[in-house]
Amino acid sequence: MQSIYIAGAGAGSGKSVVVLGFMEMLSAVGRRVGFFRPFAPQGAELDNLTALIASRYALPFPPEMLYGCTVETARQFIGSGRYDELLKLIMNKFKMLEEQCDLVVCAGTDYNGLIPSLEFGFNVDLANNFGCSLVAVVKGFGRTPQEAWDALHITHELMRERGGDFLATVVNGVAPEDLDTVRGRVQHLLTETETVYVLPEQQALGMPTVGEIRQALGAECLYGEGDALHQVVTNYKIAAMEIPDFLRYVEDGCLIITPGDRSDIILASLAADASSAFPRVAGLLLTGGLRPADKVRDLIEGLRRTKVAILQVPTDTFTTAMQVSRIESSLLPGDDRKIAAALGVFEAHVDLEELRTRAAVHHSERVTPLMFEYELIRRAKSRRQRIVLPEGGDERILRAAEILSLRQVADLTLLGNPERIQRRAAELGLDLDAIRIIDPVESPDRIRYAQTYYELRKHKGISEQMAYDVLQDVSYFGTLMVYHGDADGMVSGATHTTQHTIRPSFETVKTKPGVKLVSSVFFMCLPDRVLVYGDCAVNPNPDSEELADIAISSAQTATAFGIEPRIAMLSYSSGSSGKGEDVDRVREAVRLVRERRPDLKVEGPIQYDAAVDIEVGRSKMPDSEVAGHATVLIFPDLNTGNNTYKAVQRSAGAVAIGPVLQGLNKPVNDLSRGCTVTDIVNTVAITAIQAQDESKATIVTNEEIAR
Repeated sequence: MQSIYIAGAGAGSGKSVVVLGFMEMLSAVGRRVGFFRPFAPQGAELDNLTALIASRYALPFPPEMLYGCTVETARQFIGSGRYDELLKLIMNKFKMLEEQCDLVVCAGTDYNGLIPSLEFGFNVDLANNFGCSLVAVVKGFGRTPQEAWDALHITHELMRERGGDFLATVVNGVAPEDLDTVRGRVQHLLTETETVYVLPEQQALGMPTVGEIRQALGAECLYGEGDALHQVVTNYKIAAMEIPDFLRYVEDGCLIITPGDRSDIILASLAADASSAFPRVAGLLLTGGLRPADKVRDLIEGLRRTKVAILQVPTDTFTTAMQVSRIESSLLPGDDRKIAAALGVFEAHVDLEELRTRAAVHHSERVTPLMFEYELIRRAKSRRQRIVLPEGGDERILRAAEILSLRQVADLTLLGNPERIQRRAAELGLDLDAIRIIDPVESPDRIRYAQTYYELRKHKGISEQMAYDVLQDVSYFGTLMVYHGDADGMVSGATHTTQHTIRPSFETVKTKPGVKLVSSVFFMCLPDRVLVYGDCAVNPNPDSEELADIAISSAQTATAFGIEPRIAMLSYSSGSSGKGEDVDRVREAVRLVRERRPDLKVEGPIQYDAAVDIEVGRSKMPDSEVAGHATVLIFPDLNTGNNTYKAVQRSAGAVAIGPVLQGLNKPVNDLSRGCTVTDIVNTVAITAIQAQDESKATIVTNEEIAR
């Protein structure tokens, strides 16, 4: 498999989006992917793109391995006519990195170091000498369809002249209304071996954040670290008027530039941002090296919460404004919103399957956490499902919802008071416009759901009024949405207990035919494989029948997520060596699994080391197909399973995804109350995939009935 070189065909092509998209795609297919740039920035710090890639994909290389040479060194070589020596110098550094990777993604020069007219040819030469497939990124921003077509045509001619082995071309930043026109025109350029992808302009990616402005100016952050620095700056205002006149010019997302001694402007800006009657202020930039007066600082520090970052620079107001106007947007590490937006636009407009095929990426048996998480997102996106999130007031849920929406993973519904949720989202700087919000208390569906709940539970003595009252609870409302088919699945538990989350499901959705028990699994993502652990969250002391149910359900879950099930029924002894009630319970469970599902590979009783270690498995159970190769591990009780998964997670650095509930008629999944935003995103993707499988099963059943 060839490494890939991504080069902009000119300045301002936005190749960072394409680089990020390729890294996300290639890092998820079982390869050790490196990252390389021809030129290092001045000083010891990584440039923004390299810092983002190094942190997001945990590159295990020192900074000096990620660059060929400094820009100054390149100038000296070119100036003295030693062009070939420069190529050799950079190529040697690249090959040193490539020897430690399966493939390397190279990001070309930024058109700020050499002669711009020569840089694309220089990048093609590097790609040829590296032995890379070339991906050219053509600027579409601010260009008409004809201008974009001309730029693409010139780029292809230059690549052919240089003999570039190019994989694909990306026209990036085309105005949305011109997408079809540009796509139609580029078809005339293509041969059977050429591919062109056209990406639309994404407004959010074209605007800098407060953090990017801080970095570009070297500004000091006086207040508002963290999320405040991720606020997008849509415009900037130089504040010199009196307060009444100044307030008329405040616009949503504006950066206020004012001298540091203008206490009136500072306080008015903070008040305007806090007021529902005024637009959102992105940040304050104080000039002249001046700080607010002592009492003003005391007032600001005493505010309970402010999401407005206050920066300070030593330059005067005019100079500062000119510098701000020249700042271009970039992707910074930790800016999850922009990263999600960039990946969303790339994944929505690039045929990833076609691109993978063209790149001839070999899929090894090795499965890393990133591969597994990437595959979850890809599969969930392939047939989007409707997922309801009952805990709409939780910040983690809101952040995850925005990421899921930007990446088009699922069609989401949040439950809660719409006004409060939108206000909270605005405070966090989140865009939830594409997400439906329902208030269970006010919803017209409450009566319909309450009637259904009454019919299902009246044998338990509940009245119609009791059913109506219950439906103001978000867990019950969300579950009834799933029951009625108004949602395909539900994810909850960030602020509710497991019992609160799944009890409504036991009462309404209930278990699948032939399944007596609802159980759970965790996907344990180890550095080189993914194991399925069950049951680590629901059933405290399962008997033999229940262990058999858990094993069969876990095998089905593993299969649904692309893991070949080889089941190990765990105990403190292996084979026939152990005796006692606990071992006999596991032994009977193995017999029941083999009786019910003779097609499954199952072994037990077996110890954990014999199940997962090839040498130990061969020593203790030499004739077993499962020993040493187990992928589905069934623990004898909740105490053992829960402690083991947490021990592996914390001590081995494994990524634990779950718990994933199995056995229900429709997917409902529980979150840990200590879950992260990433946990929520993964669980929603899993729930969507479960919903896809449920709909497939329904279609097959209906077809069988029709026959």
